[in-house]
Amino acid sequence: MANVASPGDMFPDAAAREATIARICEFLVSIGIAVREGEVAAQTFLPGIELVDGGIVFERAKMLYPGDLLHEAGHIAVCEGALRPTLNGNALGDSKERLGEEIVAQLWSYAASLEAGVAPEIVFHEHGYKGAHGWILGNFQNGAYTGLPLLVWMGLAKPAGEPDGFPSMVKWLRG
Repeated sequence: MANVASPGDMFPDAAAREATIARICEFLVSIGIAVREGEVAAQTFLPGIELVDGGIVFERAKMLYPGDLLHEAGHIAVCEGALRPTLNGNALGDSKERLGEEIVAQLWSYAASLEAGVAPEIVFHEHGYKGAHGWILGNFQNGAYTGLPLLVWMGLAKPAGEPDGFPSMVKWLRG
């Protein structure tokens, strides 16, 4: 069984955790992603977080890692606009055609963490990404933006070398 941290492991105190949750939620609402606190099913892909009709519902007591809110929001953001309201449960479901969205959701959540003023380490925490959190975050911090061509193709960002290029975003939600 994986070593599961307590929700406080990433934060010096409960107030810092609450401030981070508030900052993330404010950012998500500001870009058009619905997020609300509510009851979440006992078993979800990410503890305490559930996609419901293209928005996010989280249960504070069950949510282990607040940064997971930004990752799940990434799935919502990079999904085609017409399909967004159909997102429920696991964002990718069983669709192999949408696996590229996982990589792009990671890159999107990195940019979102910077924009929201949340340390990227809170999104790319040691208990996520099948142990590859450090590699993924290190690449992003060193300008190796895996998935950027797809993010550009979606119209969400410009190439990193251009003025206002990634990690700045052209827009936050795919049309």
